[in-house]
Amino acid sequence: MSNSYYEIVELADGEIALQRIDGDGEPLVRVSFSDEVKLYLQEQYVDVAKAMINTGIRIVGQMQEDNHDDFEYDAEEELSRTLH
Repeated sequence: MSNSYYEIVELADGEIALQRIDGDGEPLVRVSFSDEVKLYLQEQYVDVAKAMINTGIRIVGQMQEDNHDDFEYDAEEELSRTLH
């Protein structure tokens, strides 16, 4: 990704998104919650989405620092993984 500035916003449809501040292009990341989860979390769903996006950004930064040049992506393995 370029050295642009980004912001986390709530879109009109209720999704939380990471987008460029200048608004060019579609959002880079979208987080959406079911109505059931929104009801459970109340207004805190925005904070949860922000934490999810910020954690993803931090992990990508760590991956770049660790020079994951030897990292191989296996799409078949990815499809069979269950994340908890």
